[in-house]
Amino acid sequence: MSWEPTPLEEKRLEKLAELREAGIEPYPLRVERTHTSAEAIAAFAKAESEGEDAPEIEATLTGRIVSSRDMGKTVFVHIEDGYGRIQLFVRREAIGEESHRIFRKLLDLGDFVQATGVLFRTRSGEVSLRVSEWKLLAKAVSPLPVVKEQEVDGEIVRHNAFSDVEERYRQRYADLAVNPEVREVFKIRAKVISALRRYFEDHDFLEVETPVLQPLYGGAAARPFTTHHNQLKQELYLRISFELYLKRLLVGGIERVYEIGRDFRNEGVSFKHNPEFTMLEFYAAYWDYHNVMDFTEGMVKYVAQHVWGKTEITYQGETVELGGTWPRVTMRDAIKQFAEIDYMEHPDADSLAKAIREAGGHAPAGASWGKLIDGLFGDYVEPKLIQPTIITTYPRDISPLAKAIPGDPKHVERFEFFIAGMEMGNAFTELNDPLDQQKRFEDLQKLYAKDDDEINPIDEDYLRAMRYGMPPNGGFGVGVDRLVMLMADKATIREVLLFPHLRERDEG
Repeated sequence: MSWEPTPLEEKRLEKLAELREAGIEPYPLRVERTHTSAEAIAAFAKAESEGEDAPEIEATLTGRIVSSRDMGKTVFVHIEDGYGRIQLFVRREAIGEESHRIFRKLLDLGDFVQATGVLFRTRSGEVSLRVSEWKLLAKAVSPLPVVKEQEVDGEIVRHNAFSDVEERYRQRYADLAVNPEVREVFKIRAKVISALRRYFEDHDFLEVETPVLQPLYGGAAARPFTTHHNQLKQELYLRISFELYLKRLLVGGIERVYEIGRDFRNEGVSFKHNPEFTMLEFYAAYWDYHNVMDFTEGMVKYVAQHVWGKTEITYQGETVELGGTWPRVTMRDAIKQFAEIDYMEHPDADSLAKAIREAGGHAPAGASWGKLIDGLFGDYVEPKLIQPTIITTYPRDISPLAKAIPGDPKHVERFEFFIAGMEMGNAFTELNDPLDQQKRFEDLQKLYAKDDDEINPIDEDYLRAMRYGMPPNGGFGVGVDRLVMLMADKATIREVLLFPHLRERDEG
């Protein structure tokens, strides 16, 4: 649908034409800036502290007009840049009658301006710029969503700041422009990723990039997105995991390797699922899942310290302490505690499904023993794990890439960690026996129905790599978006993705 200007936009287009008629280019090539808003305020405060003999602070500032009070001969304007906001004091005597008229009549909220002048403090105590000249940098044709601000007990309270949640996600650019707290979320996200990289670099890991487009998908239980390469006449898949490529690098002699990047899974959406999302995966030679547990605890604590300077955080009203030693509980014991079912007393899928239904739980028809256990855990245990908890010892048939526990044919050395009722990461003592791995892949092909979303094709090249010899290793994957949700205290993944996936809008 082509754009049809609203009456407000028509008025702004008229102003745009009038500016050009007056010889003002609304989108000039060059910009000057001597200070950000924060730098200007800090420079003035420093000069004030030096006493009356301190020289005046001249500054050229830039930013978006976010508020305006027209007092006739004087216009008070707040502009906002990426570092804060500052007031402009625009007087007719200082800039001339025609320039003042244009500023008053042809500029709107949302326009970007450049202003030059001398800093001073108003009678109300606000650091401001006494403008001697100004320049339009960009005319906003469409008005931003209306925001009302009110000062309450010295705090600025914002009302109607683009409160339509879905529209905020669709127009994230407008959301960011009018809601400073949203910008803060993405600063936290950047800090989380920066801390993760620093932590891995400090522990001698090498960051790499592996293919996003893959001839086979694998490394996770998920349905892929499929695409087609026209010239090669080849079906390709957007990756669902980095795992099988990163472990190939262990074969090649890179002992500690990690990647931060996008995965894509063609499945449902929820408060913690988006079709594309950011993962971190790492693999370390000569580690097992006990080493990975210790490393994971340290990683999350490090991130919290980097972002907040402490390990105690608040998430959705709950105090969460990330410090100390996290409890480590087997999946069996956790399910016994919260669901009051000992799944080892029901050694096959049929008997376990019957026990679940008798207890009032949900047991999908045709689900394997391991998937029934995983469902039990998700229904009864996961929501209760508010404080950091490591759950260990997973069923073998839902963990095809993990080493078996000696003497236990049912379980493998796998753990997941949970915080605030969410699964945050998944780790194994990785399988490095190529013959066992091949048998596991083949067994899975028989176990799952042909149309099951979670069945993966057998990756013969990965098996070939393993046959060259893969060192014992521990591996791990963490959902970066969920870690950001935790650190930013956001209840949905859409709040921590700049451009989350949404259904098509019904234009009817």
